[in-house]
Amino acid sequence: MHTDVLVVGAGPAGLTAAAFLAEHGVDAITVTKYPGTAPTPRAHITNQRTVEVFRDLGLEDQVREIAMPAELMGTNVWATSFAGVELARMMTWGRGRDRQGDYDSASPSQMCNAPQNALEPVILASAQEREADIRFGTELVDIVQDDDGVRATLQRGEDGTTYVVEAKYAIGADGANSTVASCLGFDMEGTAGLGSAFTVWIEADLSQYVSHRPGALFWVAPPGTNVLWSAWTAVVPSNEWNALFLMHEFLPADASDETVAELVRAGIGDPEIEFRIKHIGQWQINQQVSAQYRKGRVFLAGDAAHRHPPANGLGSNTSIQDSFNLAWKLAYVLKGLAAPELLDTYHDERKPVGRQVIDRAIKSLQEMEPLAQALGLRPGQTAADGWANIDELFSPTEVGAARRAQVRKAVRLVDHQLNCHGVELGQRYTSRAVVDDGTPWPAYTRDPELYYHPTTHAGAYLPHVWLQHGTEYVSTLDLVGHGRFTVLTGVGGQAWDDAASALSAETGLEIVTRTIGMRAEFDDALGEWAEIREIDDEGCLLVRPDRHIAWRSRGLADDPLGTLRTVLVSLLGRPKTRGGRSADDDRRSGHQSSLAAAPAGVGRNE
Repeated sequence: MHTDVLVVGAGPAGLTAAAFLAEHGVDAITVTKYPGTAPTPRAHITNQRTVEVFRDLGLEDQVREIAMPAELMGTNVWATSFAGVELARMMTWGRGRDRQGDYDSASPSQMCNAPQNALEPVILASAQEREADIRFGTELVDIVQDDDGVRATLQRGEDGTTYVVEAKYAIGADGANSTVASCLGFDMEGTAGLGSAFTVWIEADLSQYVSHRPGALFWVAPPGTNVLWSAWTAVVPSNEWNALFLMHEFLPADASDETVAELVRAGIGDPEIEFRIKHIGQWQINQQVSAQYRKGRVFLAGDAAHRHPPANGLGSNTSIQDSFNLAWKLAYVLKGLAAPELLDTYHDERKPVGRQVIDRAIKSLQEMEPLAQALGLRPGQTAADGWANIDELFSPTEVGAARRAQVRKAVRLVDHQLNCHGVELGQRYTSRAVVDDGTPWPAYTRDPELYYHPTTHAGAYLPHVWLQHGTEYVSTLDLVGHGRFTVLTGVGGQAWDDAASALSAETGLEIVTRTIGMRAEFDDALGEWAEIREIDDEGCLLVRPDRHIAWRSRGLADDPLGTLRTVLVSLLGRPKTRGGRSADDDRRSGHQSSLAAAPAGVGRNE
């Protein structure tokens, strides 16, 4: 069989890739050895940037329907048990008074808590509606590549039939034990096996203990056990939980049915509450990122490329965003709208994100230890010692007051795990798919991990502002994306519109133009765009299909058409003309295509 792209794996990364490739009209086959979508909750925190990806696919409302909404996610409690003593509390995921404005102003989309077993069917349905070819129960047995393509041997689980698929490119989205990465010799940087943990999917009605303090996470540490923390994730609010158990020093633990049942019972703290254990899963703590996100014609995405614990809730989010970055680039190359070198920028842009994510996740785990120490939770301590520590913590003594101050300080450190807005939204790219205008990046004015700093500097994600269009409000993010380049300009920027239209007509490259300004097509009624855009009315932003800014011009260029040509050649290389001829073909025949004729002089971030 032949196809343009073979996607191996149908988790969050693979399904997102399948949906976007189908949306872009790319012939692709997606395979997974599993019989269906994720059977357990696994990942769950879904940040604003990921919801914006779903917004591009038209899925935002469907995702919100199956998820715990942001307004119920915020209360984060540490306690001896659900029924026991509350040890500390903080507001998370932007729901506190000090952070809600940051989150609300940064995006048109709210984050949510979407369990993986509920989220994957939504993405799958979207891909299938776009006629994506997705084959469950089909395992990759072997994969090889040469300069011309990829050859994969697949086996159907139902009857053992083996067949071969030849593809121009392949995406390995097949998880932490990636067959693609193993067969093709992708190297991993970092350390595996830093510790171990296990998760338990539990059915238990705990509404009487959480309805007055609803949140996506509830942290439990019963005195007298060797559990450092168990983080109980709300799968179905109040009724279903996916509890992650971490032992002191991340040591292995007994995960037998009987022992786990005792830990669950202690975590609930109320012997009258009935519970049912639906699944127990063991896993190891890794801190690894692939040295190469691309080797030849094969790319890694998702857990195949970056492996880390679920602290910060960045795993599936990063995986989905990997595919959002890669899919449009594959589509442009396969359609002849960009040179193959564009695909190198996937590694250049996404590997730094993967490195940041794995390091942040490990650091967040480490930052839980000061809180445990402040609360007096120590390995090997008896239940009596544990309760004595808690009594002292809340006692009206100088020691108690000092320890309570220490707890408050330790909780603020956990902010970098549970309110890490800058890491979630602040990804900035440097690659040949970004053309710098020669100006420095704006300086960070607050902690860049905790706080998102919007900017229109090339390589940044387009800032969100609400605009008025007729009687409706639309986000700046809704003006871009959907597989195309967009020119955003202001009052007096008609020449950029004319240039974009001319280039679209000459090359077949879809470039749309939107005018933003006071009483313009998209009315900056509150003046918020003028405050954040960092360009003049006559300037423009060129925005990529993944909503990252490819280039900007502060004002009107002397030759807008020639300037835009130059930028697009720098970004895309030498794409084909409408007649299907490449720029190299045109030069050999003495004819210059409109993009190949672009003047030199536009710098690149290599």
